[in-house]
Amino acid sequence: MSRKLHLERLLPLIGPIALLLLWSLILEAKWAKPILLPPPGATLAYLGDSFISGAIYVDLFATIKRTFYAFGIATVVGVPLGVILGSNEKIYRSVEFLIDFFRSTPSSALIPLFMLIFGITDINKIAIAAFAAVLVILFNSAYGVMNAKKTRVNAAKTMGIPTRYIFKDVLLMESLPQTFVGLRMGISMALVIVIVAEMFIGSENGLGHRIIDAQQVFNVKEMYSSILITGALGYGLNLLFLLSEKRIVHWGGKA
Repeated sequence: MSRKLHLERLLPLIGPIALLLLWSLILEAKWAKPILLPPPGATLAYLGDSFISGAIYVDLFATIKRTFYAFGIATVVGVPLGVILGSNEKIYRSVEFLIDFFRSTPSSALIPLFMLIFGITDINKIAIAAFAAVLVILFNSAYGVMNAKKTRVNAAKTMGIPTRYIFKDVLLMESLPQTFVGLRMGISMALVIVIVAEMFIGSENGLGHRIIDAQQVFNVKEMYSSILITGALGYGLNLLFLLSEKRIVHWGGKA
């Protein structure tokens, strides 16, 4: 049992190892030139040096700060609004087109609009990332409430429990698993849009700024190492929310 547990803990390493092997295979097979795709060892060494020297911290923390600001705004707006809309299906259906329309529209396509409204500022990057994330969070929160187990709701009504307690203790708690899915997707969406905004809207720092600057001066090691840390950051945030979900919504999926 102990050996099996140790093997299960090693499973997350398979993906990164497979990526590095594929990366090396591409270079060995000469499908890409080293000048365009540096060896994985050299890229990881460059990334390590960036952390040791501290060169990457300003950009990393700038991206994290913008992502959390955007996610915080999206959560404060999206969760309550989603719960309110989900608790009245008729109201939700009346605005469903708008929610799905903007949710299906690539947020990066709205960058020019946000530039007109907020200008080339940090507020612009945070606003467009929050806009993208709030729709995902709102959608999942609303459906979490609408899909709450009817038997529990009806049982509570039969027992004469006041509506406010049914809403707080049944509907809201039943919606939490789906809401956490929305939160997890929302923070990933916020990170993606922040990176895109840092690349294409005037920015003096951030991982997106670092990637596009490295590409323009053809510093491929810095470009790939920045891409790797961006992916690792996204994975870390997703893992953080998965662990939080297991601790907070421990009843998710149970009858």
